[in-house]
Amino acid sequence: MKEKESFMREAIKLSIDSMLAGNGGPFGAIIVKDGKIIARGFNKVTSTNDPTAHAEVVAIREACKVLNSFQLTGCELYTSCEPCPMCLGAIYWARPDKIYFANTKADAAAIGFDDQFIYKELELAIPDRNLITEQLLQEEAIIAFQKWQQKEDKIKY
Repeated sequence: MKEKESFMREAIKLSIDSMLAGNGGPFGAIIVKDGKIIARGFNKVTSTNDPTAHAEVVAIREACKVLNSFQLTGCELYTSCEPCPMCLGAIYWARPDKIYFANTKADAAAIGFDDQFIYKELELAIPDRNLITEQLLQEEAIIAFQKWQQKEDKIKY
């Protein structure tokens, strides 16, 4: 247990240090493999003008470079806050073995980081969503999927 707490303290320290340095919001994440930290990430949204530069996504990108892999099998992710919908999706795609978090999404909402509207939007039918969404050229786009199905040397993920 002490090792897990030590890793979580590192994620929390990143969240505080990077926020105080002006990099972005108060979020930090680390990725551990075989008991060693292989990647660190902190929120860089405002410092890079990148709305996807959340701590977990930054850490995933770094860990994948380190491992030369698009999956994090055998890894654990420690994050200072329960992941938002985008990060949770990225985490599932990266396939780590386990996630540990400290603050909850309710804690984040209490200081202005409220993702509940995204959860609500996902439950709505496309025409009922607040962001206008329209399908175009599906008949043309399906060709890429058909070619993918036929591709013999594809790398599945």
